[in-house]
Amino acid sequence: MTPGELAEVLGEPPAPEGTWEREAAYVSAAALRRRVPAATLAARVRELDGVSHVDVRENGFLRIVVSVPGELVETVEPLDIPEPGWPDFPRTWDNPGFVVRYGHARACAVRRWARELGVPSGGFPAGLPADPYDRRVLRVLAELPGRLARSDPRWETYLVRLALAYHDAHEHAPAVPMGDALAEPVHTARVRLAEAVGRVLIGPDRL
Repeated sequence: MTPGELAEVLGEPPAPEGTWEREAAYVSAAALRRRVPAATLAARVRELDGVSHVDVRENGFLRIVVSVPGELVETVEPLDIPEPGWPDFPRTWDNPGFVVRYGHARACAVRRWARELGVPSGGFPAGLPADPYDRRVLRVLAELPGRLARSDPRWETYLVRLALAYHDAHEHAPAVPMGDALAEPVHTARVRLAEAVGRVLIGPDRL
């Protein structure tokens, strides 16, 4: 289940809720804005594959839980975001430009390492990755449809948040096997996650 598929039924992109560490949830005020009975819209959402639960809140909002959030990485397209006027130096964590560019370079490095180490590119297991660090990256990526629909998407703040989430995942949930270990399905999933991040972040392939 992807944000785009939910948006087709809701009439607008839903907003991700929470950290996604335990469950991937969205909230939507579509029933209120479209003046459609919330129960009717909830019933339509429940018919979608990959929706595990839908609640109708007292305020008319829908809370939607999806079972396979990793599917969204396959829908992330390259974005034409103008690079903010961040300085190149200092190349420290205090410089948001460095944080974003280094995140992009790391994502590109993962693709190179994956090819060298023979991580399969096919057979993407959408049920993975399930590590909390990976799920936080998915949570930030899930904001893309909603931000694209805004008149002011505030890309600078978003890019930094995505980069920071990806740095944590890169360091704590390796995308390629370590040492003599063999590649596993989770590595394929993390490489696909890195590819999605690389399509959004701005910067050189190497830094």
